[in-house]
Amino acid sequence: MEYLKADLKQKQRIFAKDGAQVGMIRIMMSDGTSANILYRVMRWFAEHNLAIIAYAFQWLNKFLNGCVIGIGADFDKGFVIMHPIGIVINSKVKGGKNITLESGVVIGDEKGESPTFGQNIFIGAGAKVIGKLTVEDDVKIGANAVLTKSAPAGSTMLGIPAKPYHKKTSGDV
Repeated sequence: MEYLKADLKQKQRIFAKDGAQVGMIRIMMSDGTSANILYRVMRWFAEHNLAIIAYAFQWLNKFLNGCVIGIGADFDKGFVIMHPIGIVINSKVKGGKNITLESGVVIGDEKGESPTFGQNIFIGAGAKVIGKLTVEDDVKIGANAVLTKSAPAGSTMLGIPAKPYHKKTSGDV
């Protein structure tokens, strides 16, 4: 319950940052919250060695929200799913605090290895993060980016394959 409460509070902070001061009831009714709730319930059952029940909640999340999150996927407090449709997350994925996902994000395995995430990560709509790599703290991964190599702290990763974006200054040609 502690993790779910932190997830909802983080979602409320995201809305406030975008200029929408909304109450917890509005957060509970917003897109993606049911996927977050089902993920946290699934993880609770998985952590308490009740995998068959965890799989039932995984299936329910897939059926109701159109997202598949492996029962071993482990995200710390502040995990936010803004729009759940098309999200696929491998069971071996590990993530720190305050990770936000948009729709269509795929976080996948390559040759038995999955990504690890630091804290304060944003992953844009349609982005793919594949293989054994580390996404360090304070990283933004742009919409439709394909990340196959580690992302340094504080970077914005864009493109296919994703590379750090460097804002041009007035002196750049």
